[in-house]
Amino acid sequence: MKLPITVPTSSVARNALVLIAVVAGGAALYWLRDILTPLAMAIFLMIMIDGMKRAIEQRTPVPSRFAGAAALIVVVIGFLLSIWIIVDGAAGFFTDASGASAGIGPRLDHIIADVSGLVGVKEPPTLQDLIAGIDVRGWLTQAAMQAQGVASGAFFVMVYLGFLLASQAGFRKKIVAMFPDRGARNEALEVFNRVRGGVEGYLWVQAVTGVMICAVAWAMMRAVGLQNAEFWTFVIFIVGFIPVLGGAIAGLAPPLFALVQFESYWPALILLIGLQTLLFVVGNLVQPRMQGDNQNIDPVVVLLALALWGKMWGVPGMFLSTPLAVMAMAILAEFKGSRWMAVLLSGDGEPYAARKPEARKDEGDGWFKRLWSRGKTPHEKDRNEG
Repeated sequence: MKLPITVPTSSVARNALVLIAVVAGGAALYWLRDILTPLAMAIFLMIMIDGMKRAIEQRTPVPSRFAGAAALIVVVIGFLLSIWIIVDGAAGFFTDASGASAGIGPRLDHIIADVSGLVGVKEPPTLQDLIAGIDVRGWLTQAAMQAQGVASGAFFVMVYLGFLLASQAGFRKKIVAMFPDRGARNEALEVFNRVRGGVEGYLWVQAVTGVMICAVAWAMMRAVGLQNAEFWTFVIFIVGFIPVLGGAIAGLAPPLFALVQFESYWPALILLIGLQTLLFVVGNLVQPRMQGDNQNIDPVVVLLALALWGKMWGVPGMFLSTPLAVMAMAILAEFKGSRWMAVLLSGDGEPYAARKPEARKDEGDGWFKRLWSRGKTPHEKDRNEG
């Protein structure tokens, strides 16, 4: 008889402690979601501002001292404009003067009758019969509260972002005090750059592919005559940052509303086939070529992260699910005891690729490199410069 494997008590206690800490941390993230969600979005915007600042310095003639202010203005205006377009467009869709919203009920009755005829139902129900047991007023009240929550959440995101930007100087001093040793500070620099590179790479890929998808999708929607084509184009771009679920919304929402608008089913069918083909080509041919080693995440992990953060933080958690997974993989890979978890999160078993020496030389540009050099002694600086 094979004897059971003996595990030291210390290992059992350590694993149990880690499990308890993970469960307690998840519960805290859920209970404090109203406080932590705006803070996470503010940190996310701060990373975007840092990336935008470096892009402006490298690719535009704007002086370096004005690059930070320009990046801040672009990101903040873009964030607030996105929320305004979504809220205003959704409200205007049901209150437009074109008369399309007034014909939704009869059109849905016609669609129900056609579908019932295909399946052999002689007396199809009407829309009124189907929603008779649904509390429509409750749904509308909940939608209004959600809209109010979006507005208040955006306000708190801006407040958090302001305080984060104001505390940068003190944060730099704290980092220097936390890592007085040059080697430890260099390791922290590499972790930070890896996290920043992963998040910025994800944003870059999603933004570029989103623009490609939106350009073709807008042309198709205008070609079939879909109303509010610009609004749907913007929705497709925004939901593109939500993995898996965003593609489903982008490929199904415009065809469903085309069913309501047009008497014929052909416009909806054209949009459905065209959008699905477009999303398939971009998602399977374009995106894999643009993604680098920083986004080396297993697809199952992306799906689980979407479900987990969506459950805890709602829609903001869905937007942040992949960047948070990238951060977790980069941080876990730095510690010997947790590297196995980073290996499981990665797509090919390598949490991050080995970087070339010349890439590492330029990696520390920016304020974090200044932190690294601020803690050096004058003899160290002279020796490195020489």
